[in-house]
Amino acid sequence: MMNYPEGGSAGPAPAISAHALTVVRGDRTVLRGLDFTVPPGRITGLLGPSGCGKSTLMRAIVGTQANVTGTLDVLGRPAGDATLRSRIGYVTQAPSVYDDLTVRQNLDYFAAVLLPGRAHREERRAAVARAIDDVDLASHADALVGRLSGGQRSRVSLAVALLGTPEVLVLDEPTVGLDPVLRRDLWNLFHRIAAERGAAILVSSHVMDEAERCHRLLLMRDGEILAEDTPDALRRRNDTATVEEAFLHLVDAANAREAVRLQEPQP
Repeated sequence: MMNYPEGGSAGPAPAISAHALTVVRGDRTVLRGLDFTVPPGRITGLLGPSGCGKSTLMRAIVGTQANVTGTLDVLGRPAGDATLRSRIGYVTQAPSVYDDLTVRQNLDYFAAVLLPGRAHREERRAAVARAIDDVDLASHADALVGRLSGGQRSRVSLAVALLGTPEVLVLDEPTVGLDPVLRRDLWNLFHRIAAERGAAILVSSHVMDEAERCHRLLLMRDGEILAEDTPDALRRRNDTATVEEAFLHLVDAANAREAVRLQEPQP
């Protein structure tokens, strides 16, 4: 088990703040009136089983999700605001890079989109070099992305998200399918980015042992947030040894409440 400092109770304004956040897709309510915050300079884990709404929530935060109601602010602006584009880094589950370009060519391309014009040439070059170094791909910088392993391709996508030194980094299950050493190295990188750059990192996972690597947690189930707290606080409050046991305790309690509700006479 890994423990990280939790920080004080007082601090700067949240990087992400949601109130009554709801997403409806067809006849299904995917997110059900969520209220939560994500602080800057910390890693917030978004944990829950596949299909619980994690990816939908992340798309809402970066402004690519349709049919969103309620309030969702990112860095003091409404989610999806044009001014946020260069301030948010987003890594999807599937690598979003070009297989027929090298690692460096991919980063050069996305850096040119982020920082267009000759005046930014040196800035782009420095940003590309920094991003390649961040994800430890210097030895593969001139390799075609299509010839890299799955884990390496995931790191290229992460490097693209890091190009603009984002203030908010949204990572959708970035460690799925990676070996334990690479998972450890990526988590060390996430902690360094949060601590040294003050970025707010929201990282989703359905692997409960990754909860111990986060400063704070949002536990989701069926489009709802069951709990929002630190790993230690969740274990203490539910009198469990692990976050996974705490999550299961919360699920059982939610199921019991729902069973009682269904048995009550309907008006």
